[in-house]
Amino acid sequence: MRVLLKISWEALKWEKDFWIDPSFVEDVVMKVKEIKENNIELAIVVWGWNIYRGSNLISSWVNPTDSHNLSMLSTVFNWVVLKNFLDKACIKSIVMDPNWINFVEVYNKNTAKKYLKKWYIVICTWWTWNPYFTTDTGWVLRSLELECNMIIKATKVDWIYSKDPMKHKDAKFYEKVTYDDVIWHDLKIMDHTAISLAKESNQVIKVVNLSKKGAILKAILWEKEGSTICA
Repeated sequence: MRVLLKISWEALKWEKDFWIDPSFVEDVVMKVKEIKENNIELAIVVWGWNIYRGSNLISSWVNPTDSHNLSMLSTVFNWVVLKNFLDKACIKSIVMDPNWINFVEVYNKNTAKKYLKKWYIVICTWWTWNPYFTTDTGWVLRSLELECNMIIKATKVDWIYSKDPMKHKDAKFYEKVTYDDVIWHDLKIMDHTAISLAKESNQVIKVVNLSKKGAILKAILWEKEGSTICA
């Protein structure tokens, strides 16, 4: 079983306004350890908005291409930090980046799969390494390259909702939706390019609450947990 886990940018900063909450990263590491103990090969990607919020600066006249590239660069910070926390817990991991940054390993899908088979956690920085594509698209792309059986999006909510449940008390939750449902109802769980790519490859996507104990593992083991996007 091989899974790609996406951790939202809100998760790393958690209760902080900016940067990274060390206590929460330690909690993430414990969840990763739980997954590994169940003989599941795991790759991870993350957004970087706890460090750099590109959309805000684009609206303030920062060039969009430059802003997207800076957003991708911010993911490197997050994952080098995560690797250090994994090292502390004696969990083998490798940070892989497609842009020849000299303190992490160069990303290659074949090399990444070899690491996964050796039970390393493969941490993927950037995403498609091209501007104008989101982490969602890169997330699905990596899952297909690495031949993952499932994608897990771990975030601050338990389900997929019709609208932001933090702002709208009447938000409707969905336990299961199709790829087309996400597009037709414009559900804000991920961008349409990513959903279309997942649909073409019939890649299953699960959405769970990162802070909920055991939620990620339950979703991976197909126990009743969170929401599912599938055909």
